[in-house]
Amino acid sequence: MSRPRILVTRRWPAAAEAALAERFDATFNEKDIPLGLDQMREAMTAYDAVLPTVSDKLPASVFEGDTRTKILGNFGVGYNHIDIFAAKAKGILVTNTPGVLTDCTADIAMLLLLAVARRGGEGERQLRAGAWEGWCPTHMIGTKVAGKTVGIIGFGRIGRAFAQRCHFGFGMEVVFYNRSTIDAAEAARYRARQLATIEEVLAASDFVSLHCPGGSQNRHLMNAARFAAMKPGAFLINTARGDVVDEAALINALETGSIRGAGLDVYEAEPQVPDKLKSMDNVVLLPHLGSATQETRTAMGMKVVENITNFFDGREPPDRVV
Repeated sequence: MSRPRILVTRRWPAAAEAALAERFDATFNEKDIPLGLDQMREAMTAYDAVLPTVSDKLPASVFEGDTRTKILGNFGVGYNHIDIFAAKAKGILVTNTPGVLTDCTADIAMLLLLAVARRGGEGERQLRAGAWEGWCPTHMIGTKVAGKTVGIIGFGRIGRAFAQRCHFGFGMEVVFYNRSTIDAAEAARYRARQLATIEEVLAASDFVSLHCPGGSQNRHLMNAARFAAMKPGAFLINTARGDVVDEAALINALETGSIRGAGLDVYEAEPQVPDKLKSMDNVVLLPHLGSATQETRTAMGMKVVENITNFFDGREPPDRVV
């Protein structure tokens, strides 16, 4: 009996690729160049499974016409790059990789918070440029983190892991907004307090960290009105999805001093980043490193292996999203 034919759209950690090659008739993207829409559409007609990542775009047009693909094993938690309604209409199952990247993404959010508060990126650039003239009492004064209030938008796995780091690591007060009500006992585990609206969280917080899903429901959740609702001198941290933030509104808030700074790991049009953001010293920019550890990326790959193995063996994939 022939093995299912699968396409892996980008290079994965070696252990995950080896597991796929052992179980399936696997095609790997040896050059690791993102596939265009035409290539993705062709893949849907030629493979039983396509394994995309957040760098792949799968709009409704990719699902038009005849399709051979039965499952999309997404390498990542977020799947707003996939038109899941079009996939569902074609009877194509979609899975993701929750749980395994929680700690590393929360770590990156903490790194961004500390770096932007204490001007770490700016200081390193100054030193590397040979512009540091030595210690003095007024040099590169930043913002204290300990004891401040952090507001978390989205209190899922990553939001909770971030809350734990903020409160128990830095003595921060934690408030949060979540679409559904979080059990009081669960919130108490993180010494966190749920507020009724995003605006209440923004008004109370010295730092605002985004941990909500992307997609149409949350597109530009942080817009001009919401930046205006933040405390003067507050900071924005985003490790969620780029489309959650209206980048034009963010740039305006930074230029006008409505907020003091931002730490970003994700962007609206990755890998393009607005030149204005890149020119600002009060912005710390990372190239989507949230899950970028060997342990986590391998675990993500093995999650996909488990999902598509279950599917082709006639069992329910554990991480089905549609």
